Amino acid sequence: MTMKRLKSVELFTGAGGLALGLEKTGWHHEALIERNEHACSTIHMNKSLGHPLAKEWRLFPQDVQEIKYSDVASDVDMVAGGPPCQPFSLGGKHRAHQDQRDMFPEAVRAVRELRPMCFLFENVKGLVRQSFASYFQYVVLQLSYPLSPRKADERWQSHLSRLERLHTGGREAELSYRVVYRLLDAADYGVPQHRHRVFIVGFRSDLGREWSFPEPTHSLCRLLWEQWVTGSYWEEHKLPKKARPTMPVRLRPRLERMAVDFASFPPPGERCRTVRDALAGLPDPRDKKHAFPNHEFRDGARSYTGHTGSDMDEPSKALKAGDHGVPGGENMIALADGSCRYYTVRESARVQTFPDDYVFSGSWTEAMRQIGNAVPVSLAVAVGASVMKQVA
Repeated sequence: MTMKRLKSVELFTGAGGLALGLEKTGWHHEALIERNEHACSTIHMNKSLGHPLAKEWRLFPQDVQEIKYSDVASDVDMVAGGPPCQPFSLGGKHRAHQDQRDMFPEAVRAVRELRPMCFLFENVKGLVRQSFASYFQYVVLQLSYPLSPRKADERWQSHLSRLERLHTGGREAELSYRVVYRLLDAADYGVPQHRHRVFIVGFRSDLGREWSFPEPTHSLCRLLWEQWVTGSYWEEHKLPKKARPTMPVRLRPRLERMAVDFASFPPPGERCRTVRDALAGLPDPRDKKHAFPNHEFRDGARSYTGHTGSDMDEPSKALKAGDHGVPGGENMIALADGSCRYYTVRESARVQTFPDDYVFSGSWTEAMRQIGNAVPVSLAVAVGASVMKQVA
């Protein structure tokens, strides 16, 4: 018996982080929709190079507001994507529904027209900020009841009240979804970076599927244990004792608690991955003889208040897309001698768990912006595989 190939449509694809992760877990993208020319160039380039995960992608380089879904795909099992985060991010002035870049209504329209078995959307952690509580509830209820759209002359607050009555009324809707959401830290799932993203997942109500977010697989306690109790982390990286850093004083109370909590047994799970883990095997970018794509050294990094770079032996700070300040200004490594340098594009891609054979188009600034906006591939794998398991 041949298993059905599960099909998906992805909105706001960007450089393809979420798309790559979902493809790795068995989803087949019938369509990717993205309007940014640099991101589209990256996708076209990897498709033309025959990248195993991207070679069959069908890219629609259009604004989602112009898409007619009946012309794009049919019999779709999942709708996915990351609606632009500027309305909810600190860098984007967090205007939510007042921001014309709020694309959640378009995500709802895609669900309404395609009627998939499930959907998976992600956004910045600012979406669940207390000041957005009512609007976030509005987003969730719109996704729960996509056949009850906002009327042309209806204020969003009035639409929210109407959806609340529908939700509490107990009447069976023609099309509805059971929706859950959670704020995840990518470092908990093997990404060498602290990156918090809100995931919103819904399953069509008539399917009766039970689902919960996957449990974390990686632990900061386990990392500290392997660094400062057993030393296996340093041995793995072949770092001699004289080259190892001194244990930070701030960690001593935590390690003392761990000694009581775990005694002679290590904390459960795998250790969180660090910048050193991510960059293992990459040559110094100043060595121009290497063959790694997108691995060019960029000079001029400076450390200042709020921009101090990431420690080699911790998960990286969250990469930024450069919507405010200098693109890549915080995307730096703090070196042992107290200096810092910018991540190369390839190093940033490693931190976001993109495969080395996936290349980025455009200047350093544009490539860093694409990577900084992306979903870490390994995080997409963790969530996408869990959803796939429930509907396959």
